[in-house]
Amino acid sequence: MKKLLIALATSTALVSPALAQDLEKDELTFGFIKLTDMAPLAVAYEQGYFLDEGLFVTLEAQANWKVLLDGVIGGTLDGAHMLAGQPIAATIGYGTKAHIITPFSMDLNGNGITVSNEVWEMMKPNIAETDAGLPQHPISAEALVPVVEKFRSEGKPFNMGMVFPVSTHNYELRYWLAAGGLNPGFYSPENISGQISADVMLSVTPPPQMPATLEAGTISGYCVGEPWNQQAVFKGIGVPVITDYEIWKNNPEKVFGITAEFAEENPNTTKAVVKALIRAAMWLDENDNANRMEAVELLSKPEYVGADPEVIANSMTGTFEYEKGDKREVPDFNVFFRHNATYPYYSDAVWYLTQMRRWGQIAESKPDSWYDEVAKSVYKPEIYLEAARALVDEGLANEADFDWDSDGYKAPTPSEDIIDGIAYDGKAPNAYLDSLPIGLKGDQKVVGNEVQG
Repeated sequence: MKKLLIALATSTALVSPALAQDLEKDELTFGFIKLTDMAPLAVAYEQGYFLDEGLFVTLEAQANWKVLLDGVIGGTLDGAHMLAGQPIAATIGYGTKAHIITPFSMDLNGNGITVSNEVWEMMKPNIAETDAGLPQHPISAEALVPVVEKFRSEGKPFNMGMVFPVSTHNYELRYWLAAGGLNPGFYSPENISGQISADVMLSVTPPPQMPATLEAGTISGYCVGEPWNQQAVFKGIGVPVITDYEIWKNNPEKVFGITAEFAEENPNTTKAVVKALIRAAMWLDENDNANRMEAVELLSKPEYVGADPEVIANSMTGTFEYEKGDKREVPDFNVFFRHNATYPYYSDAVWYLTQMRRWGQIAESKPDSWYDEVAKSVYKPEIYLEAARALVDEGLANEADFDWDSDGYKAPTPSEDIIDGIAYDGKAPNAYLDSLPIGLKGDQKVVGNEVQG
């Protein structure tokens, strides 16, 4: 694990004494997982945006998401690149109890679902083709149903990997499977495997280990962030069948997480961190992604993602390769600033909560007001907007690039932007849950190995 520390001796001259004195804490350690969507942290470091704010930052790669979360809770990390579900789950006490907040959303989209070559060949007869003879996208999980049934008839479980129980990847994979008529399984307080009544058995695999686990045959597919879908293509061991942009257009992904205590004790430092991260996100998306190849070279360094630049560039520069040779334009596969990507919307938090309830991680039904209260306790747009205002005042950002007048909720996502054709309105979580064909609704709960109610 390589530490990156800007030497105080070489950088003191760059920081104004007044600015440095305003900060409650100026030496910080942030954690991340080796994924391309950690880019805002790397860019804020390498472009000197942290230094501009008087911050001396160490970036440390973490072994897995649990180690990363424990580091933030325990204080060995001041903050981290996090799964959006982690601050939410910790705050409501699912898994680990701790009040974690996010003042900054790190990106939109960026994930894919990959299957083994064997499974892909079994799926292909069930997939329509374009006039050019290529698979018609988006590919529904309906094409996977006969494959799962064949596995079952042979007495074999159909295993797939995701990165963490409260990850976007878990919920996106479950969403895709359920939209195609496959039950991805339920959780209960007594059984946290997530495999109750499951047609497809989902389990945790750390992101960088996904391709090797697929190649070993332990799993038949997985949902993960980049570059680990494209790595499967380059290694010739699997085929990405769908991106999360196709599952839910411009869906929220990672966040920057800190403890509520850190934010309360270090308000000026927190604002300074968010300012640096906003500038990094702007740099990543500016001039129609003109800086992306530079970002690719940066991320390919072993201390960051450590994958081959060609692999990272395959998705980071506006394209995505499905079957080998089938590269398509997906300009918004990775979004860091466009579409208000950095704004921590309450409606994003509510969606994660609905998926936790849908699959039994939240065991009991909750009123709509509860979803709103939890979202507001975790997502902090007020901190974000204060940092954005400072950047505008300093001439470093444009007034028009921020959603100043929002009540914290995005407009409902229209049905045509979601793979199952079901619209999502963050202000009506229970109505949304009731509209989903597979999953818990109303007062239903998981008892033993069945859904009751």
